[in-house]
Amino acid sequence: MHEYSIVQALLDQCESHAAEHGAKKIIKVVTKIGVLSGVEPDLLQTAFDTFKEGTICEGAEFVMNIQPVVIRCRDCGQEATLEELNLVCPKCESIQTEIVDGEEMYLMSLEME
Repeated sequence: MHEYSIVQALLDQCESHAAEHGAKKIIKVVTKIGVLSGVEPDLLQTAFDTFKEGTICEGAEFVMNIQPVVIRCRDCGQEATLEELNLVCPKCESIQTEIVDGEEMYLMSLEME
């Protein structure tokens, strides 16, 4: 389950940011998770709840903002957020599209004290 290694890297980032800003505690961790990132949100939540114990994030709320897939058409320039995974441009029906969002996971913000 790669969610454990993802959470460990996330906790390391939180520790680093807290040290950089002189924070003693992290209250909230906000992430953005693309639907194509390969991350299973339920497993990530469980891993975070398990591994935050004894860290600076021990009492932190974990917020996951799920990012749908966004594509851009190389033919007409249209950007579209997809409801289902169909990489065809909704405007001109071209298959010459590229994914511009929805594949990554990011740490978006931290609330610290």
